[in-house]
Amino acid sequence: MNTSATSTARTGHDNAPAAGSPIARLIGLAIGLLERIPHTLIAFIARFSIAAVFWNSGQTKIQGLVINLVSGEFKLGWPSLSESALALFQDEYKLPFIGPGIAAPMAAAAEHVLPVLILVGLATRFSALALLGMTLVIQVFVYPGAYATHGTWAAVLLYLMARGPGKWSVDHWLASRRAASR
Repeated sequence: MNTSATSTARTGHDNAPAAGSPIARLIGLAIGLLERIPHTLIAFIARFSIAAVFWNSGQTKIQGLVINLVSGEFKLGWPSLSESALALFQDEYKLPFIGPGIAAPMAAAAEHVLPVLILVGLATRFSALALLGMTLVIQVFVYPGAYATHGTWAAVLLYLMARGPGKWSVDHWLASRRAASR
C-alpha cells in the first residue's frame, strides 16, 4: 500500500498531518490562538510603526523642531525646511512632475501631518491612502530597488485602509458618538 497516497487522501495535502493526529491538533490550537489576536492591537501596532517610519523621514527634512520619542530628544522651535532636504530633491530624488522647491516642503509637511493623524487614529484610512501614494512615488521614482521595504510599508497601509484604525482611535470614538446620538 502506498502510504503517501493514503496520507494525501486523508488530508487533501501532500505534506499536511492527518486531521486527528496530535500535530494537527497542536497546529489547530495554535491557529485558534493566533486568530484571537484582536484587530485593535494589530491596528495600533501598525499605526505606531508606520507613523514612526514617515515621521522619522520627515524629521530629516526639517530643522528647528525635533521630536524623537525613542531617543527622548525634544527641541521645540519653528520648523523650516533644511538645505540638505532641498538638495536631495534637486540632485537625487528628481521627481518628474513636481519641482524640488514644491516637492521638498510638500513631502516634509506630509511626513509630519499624516503620521500624527495615523498615530491618533483620525482620518486614518485617508491618511494611509495618502502615505500609500507617497510610498508608490518613492518606489517608482526615487528608490526602485527598495521594493522589499516599500512593499512592507504598502502592506501596513493597505491593512489600515481596509480594516481601519481599531477601537483605540479617534475615528472609533467619533463613530461611537455619532451612533449614540442617533
